[in-house]
This record gives sequence, structure tokens and C-alpha cells, in this order.
Amino acid sequence: MSEIDQRMQLALRVTAEAAKIAVSHFNEIEALTIEKKGQQDLVSNADREVEQLIRKSLLDEFPNDGIVGEEFDNIPTESGFTWVIDPIDGTASFVVGRPGWCVVLACVKDGQTLLGVIVDPVTGETFRAIHGQGAFMNDRPIQVSTSQSLDNGSVGTGQCNRFPSELLLNLLRRLLVEDNGVFYQNASGALMLVYVACGRLIGYTEPHMNPWDCMAALLIIQEAGGLVQPEDQQRMLNLGERVVAACPGVYHRLVELSDDAFGDFKLN
Repeated sequence: MSEIDQRMQLALRVTAEAAKIAVSHFNEIEALTIEKKGQQDLVSNADREVEQLIRKSLLDEFPNDGIVGEEFDNIPTESGFTWVIDPIDGTASFVVGRPGWCVVLACVKDGQTLLGVIVDPVTGETFRAIHGQGAFMNDRPIQVSTSQSLDNGSVGTGQCNRFPSELLLNLLRRLLVEDNGVFYQNASGALMLVYVACGRLIGYTEPHMNPWDCMAALLIIQEAGGLVQPEDQQRMLNLGERVVAACPGVYHRLVELSDDAFGDFKLN
């Protein structure tokens, strides 16, 4: 078994276990301890417990691998492999008992995302991909939409405190007025991105995303036949980057809209 196949087996096991723990907290949200990290940016004891579980499981089996995670300090890699973890993406939904959150895990090496797993415990859906081997939801292959126009389908987008709200308003004005488009938003960027991979959305764009929110899903989109704006992976791991991803029929138009709306914004 190859190194990446071994890691995929582990990724599927550990995200399934992490999802069970997250659901146990989700079913008793009144007992959660919730902290505010910033404007519209929450963390709970469930986030930390789930990430600790994932970290321990990964390092027990691959002690020389690195880790980049949302809630704890990064661990540099000795093997060349780095895991990217979001224990609960969509915490704003999670802490109020609303669906629209997930467990996210990716593994990268040498500037390439090699695997991605995203588990939505509420729906029972697991999205996964290995580089070069296609994309799947549970055991079913998935593909992006065949839409050829932004007025035929919905575009996902996100908002956070890392970029000015005017950038999102710029995008929505162009999407709604110029292209007769429809936008979709929930609290989880990772889920919205994998909705692109399985055709539920035709595209997704955001001025800045953190690596744990998007790297797994971007691989899944590419393996499902979608297009993703090229990125500097090291910058993505260190600071995050702009994200534009879509089915081929609308990708280039969505890049144009994003360029116009977001300008040259970058997080320094």
C-alpha cells in the first residue's frame, strides 16, 4: 500500500471518529463552552476536543508528519507530509444547533494537496478524493455541474472579519445585476466548496480563506472535474489566499467577477 493510501485510510477513520464526538456535542449544545475569537468568529470546547483527537491519531501513526490546524500551534514536518485540520468548520451553525458544519482534513506534500476528506455528520455524507483518483461522496463518484452560465445555478460565497465587507457587496452587486445570478451562503466554506464538487452549487468565490477551510475541498473539486484558481500553496498554508472555484462552464466568468469585485486584496 502506498504512503498516500495509508494516509487516506487513516484520514477516513479519524474523521469518522471525530464526527461522532462532534455530533455528541451538537446534540447537547446547551452544555457547550463558547468563546468569541473575533467578529463572527467563534470557538467551542468541541472544536478543541475534536482537533486534539485528530492530532493525536495522526501523530500516533505518522509521528514525523507536520500539522497545520485552526485551534492549536502548527507542527513542522519531518517526513514532507503536512496535515491540515479544521475540526468543526461552520462553528457559527454548530453552536446554535443548525446544520451546515463539517469536519475537514487534508494532507499535502511538495506543493500538492494529495488527499482531502470532508465529513458532514448531520447528513451522513463523506466527501473524499486522492489526487489523480477522482472524487466521491460516500461510495458514489461525483462531478461538477454542467452549467454554462451564472444565471443557471447558485454561487456560494463567504464573509469574515479578515476582509472588508465592501468586497462581498461588490461581488453580489455584479453577480445579481450583471449576470442575473443567485448567491448561497452558510457558515461553512468547506461545505459550500464540496457542494461545487457534487453539482449543488456552480461555483464559489471568497477574497480570503484559511487553508483548513478550503484545501481539502479544492482538491475534491478538481478531482470532480472543476476548475480552481491557481494558488501559492506555501502562502496558502501560511496566510491563506483568495479562492475561486467552479464548474468549467462558469469558471472564467466567475474569475472576472471576482477580479472586478475584490481587486488586488491580499491579507498581509
